[in-house]
Amino acid sequence: MREEPGDIRSVLSDYIVIRALENGVTVIGLTRGQETKFSHTEKLDAGELWISQFTEHTSAMKIRGMAEVYTKHGKIPCGRLQDEKG
Repeated sequence: MREEPGDIRSVLSDYIVIRALENGVTVIGLTRGQETKFSHTEKLDAGELWISQFTEHTSAMKIRGMAEVYTKHGKIPCGRLQDEKG
């Protein structure tokens, strides 16, 4: 698919990979539209991967727990760093 600047189709094909670094990592998909709603929830254990794609219906994802998120922009750490207190 050819991407044009500002073309919404360019984000609809984006995949992300979530790698759980601990048991109980939660991935929540959120919907598009006038009201944002939860569309899907998944629990991952350490070492498990979740591969997901943004679609016409999924506009955002919330990730809770220690994980690594891989996107076309690079690797993003998720969760509390070991040297953080709280």
